[in-house]
Order: sequence, then structure tokens, then C-alpha cells
Amino acid sequence: MKRYVFVAVLALLAILPLNAQAPKGWKVRVDRSMSASDPDAAGDIKFMEMGGGFHAMNPKAAVYWNPANTAGGNYALKGTFKLIKTMGHSEYYGLIFGGSDLEGAGQSYIYFMVEEGGTWLIKSRSGSSTSQIASSGGPSEAVKAGTMSANALEVHVMGDKIDFLVNGKVVNTTPKSGLKTDGVYGIRINHMLEVQIDGFGLSKM
Repeated sequence: MKRYVFVAVLALLAILPLNAQAPKGWKVRVDRSMSASDPDAAGDIKFMEMGGGFHAMNPKAAVYWNPANTAGGNYALKGTFKLIKTMGHSEYYGLIFGGSDLEGAGQSYIYFMVEEGGTWLIKSRSGSSTSQIASSGGPSEAVKAGTMSANALEVHVMGDKIDFLVNGKVVNTTPKSGLKTDGVYGIRINHMLEVQIDGFGLSKM
């Protein structure tokens, strides 16, 4: 019986929000690794304002958002992500949008990310499940690779389609049908990364 209680507590901890070390108005949701072969690093997550933008230190993966930041209809979401360092291996970082229930078990959002090796990835999350929408399938000419690289990510939600851009180049166009794009927007940084985020914001199209 004790073993089942322990497992249940671990599952609960995996979905609890972590609000420490965040700018005023912002929330942090930790996404702890459940894989013994890909464990989190030691230490606490730190997300702070720095240099007119934000700075994330992520021994564990996390989603960052301000509940006041919501979008609907046609819009452009953007942010420039500079990879400061990794802690062992390549992981993804970038934008989230269309978010809902981000503090609950029914969390839902779409995310658009890049990684140190020069690839990009688009996925959707619903609860504890994720599904891939599209990926570069290998290094992309649009993505700047390597540590200290800076990549400007943009999501353009327009009519019946979504354009995904890296450094001004459209890398994917996805039909909007079946995807929830209205909702909270924010940032996701996977584990073992330190990233600076500048120019984060939204505009109407």
C-alpha cells in the first residue's frame, strides 16, 4: 500500500506548479523527468528579468507564463532565444501558445522550439500526452546552431493557417483546423539548459 501511495505522490508532484524564482505576475510549472536514462540535473529552476528580457536556468524542464498574457484571433507571437549553455546534451526551448489549464492536470498548449543542433520541433500537449505536429527532421538552414546562438522564433496565426518562422524564414505552415490557438502564451525551456529570452511579445495581425 505504501508503494502505491508513494507513486501517487510522485505523479502529483509532476503536475504541481512551482511559483518560486519568477518575476511578479509570472507562473512556473515544472515538468520533471520521469526517465531514469534522462534524469534532471540538481538544483532549482530560476526564471528572472534580465537585460530587458528574461533569463531561465533550467535543471528541470519548465513552462513560464503570465495569466494576463492571452491571445485570440489573428496574431503574431515572437521571442529571441539565446542559448547560454547546456548541461550535458541538446534539449529544446521556445514558445508556447493556445494554452489553457496550465496549472492543472488538463494542461493544453502548442509549442514551437529549437535546439543546439540546429533542428526545430512543433508539438501539442494535452494533459500528460504530447503529439508531434511537425519537425525539421535534421538540422535546418534557418536555425543557428551551437552554444551562444540566438534564434528569433515567430508564430503567425492567420485565418485558417499557422506559419512558424525562425530568423525571419517560414519553416512550416500548418492548417489551423483542429488546433486550439486562442489562449495563454508563454515560454518553454527543457531541462539542463540556460537561456536568455529577448523581444518576447505579441502583436495583432
